[in-house]
Amino acid sequence: MAKEMTLYWGAGSPPCWRIQIALEEKELRDYNSHQLSFEKMEHKSKKVLDINPRGQLPTFHHGQLVINESCAACMYLESKFKKQGNELIPTCSNEQALIYQRVFEAVPLGQKLGDVIYYEWKVPEGERHESAKQRNRDALALELSLWEGYLKRTGPFLAGKTFSLADVVVFPNIAYAFHYGLCPERFPKLAQYYNLLKERPSIKKTWPTNWEVKKDLLKDLQNKC
Repeated sequence: MAKEMTLYWGAGSPPCWRIQIALEEKELRDYNSHQLSFEKMEHKSKKVLDINPRGQLPTFHHGQLVINESCAACMYLESKFKKQGNELIPTCSNEQALIYQRVFEAVPLGQKLGDVIYYEWKVPEGERHESAKQRNRDALALELSLWEGYLKRTGPFLAGKTFSLADVVVFPNIAYAFHYGLCPERFPKLAQYYNLLKERPSIKKTWPTNWEVKKDLLKDLQNKC
């Protein structure tokens, strides 16, 4: 079944990574994997645009079914292969509600990370303002504090005591923050969560190949370590 699947992905991209983790968790390892280069603009190539008009990664298809939104792809894989591999969404409706809440909250988390990490790439030099940069950093610090609080209440995972789709979707964003220098002393629960999950087999196997050198962009986020 996995041989009918194709994933176009870019190294270090949290949305791409979450699909890779989901495929591992569901024991769908024989899919067609195509790593593309963002630097070479390969995500804008015709082969990608033909199935993803936005020219974005990830781009995923299973047979004739195309799913280009990473959260939707993860939800599809769990639904389609419910009895295979690790269960990522339990049958209890209350537990499902919390998982779905965390999954969709990954969107503002990713957006706020991007607002800080890619500010100078997205905003022309003449339009940059220190006040805007600081607002973005404050908004990200507040967002991360929310996730810190979630883990204090539910731990060790984002939706309770069991690894779930919430972790598949959100962990890549948390790992991305630590890759960019997030202070573990400032966010101890997030650091504990990060250190726990980075040893999970599905995550270790799919760890971004271009993360050998850490960044320090978020080192002094809000409060200095």
